[in-house]
Amino acid sequence: MKFMAEHKEYWITAGDQGTIKISEDVVASIAALAATETEGVSGLCTGLKSEIASLLGKKNSSKGVKVQLGDDDTVAVEVNFMAKFGHSVREVAGNVQARVKSEIESMTGLKAAAVNVCVGGVTFDAPKAAEETAPAVVDPEA
Repeated sequence: MKFMAEHKEYWITAGDQGTIKISEDVVASIAALAATETEGVSGLCTGLKSEIASLLGKKNSSKGVKVQLGDDDTVAVEVNFMAKFGHSVREVAGNVQARVKSEIESMTGLKAAAVNVCVGGVTFDAPKAAEETAPAVVDPEA
């Protein structure tokens, strides 16, 4: 069951011990952390739709993750991230999908019906400083 309060959606279930509410923000945080901990991901970015929604004053997903709670204990997630140069973009994207799905399902009990990923770009490591690349000079008198 879904419930909306304070401009947030919550997944709600009632059990014999009481009610459990999980905010869409919790699901977004789990997805964001799972994505950023995936090898080959340099960070999250916002998608074009999120930028337009923000300009129009609509609800903007934070941290490059958009969550939509569905019926029957399902959730759909969109993750926008930057890939590191030198990694297979397709492989990294697949790993992000698998990791986000696994983490959401194991931590919330919700079924990740869809994990859509968007690679917003590729990042490069900063060039090494001259000091780091220059050969060490040995002082013969030392």
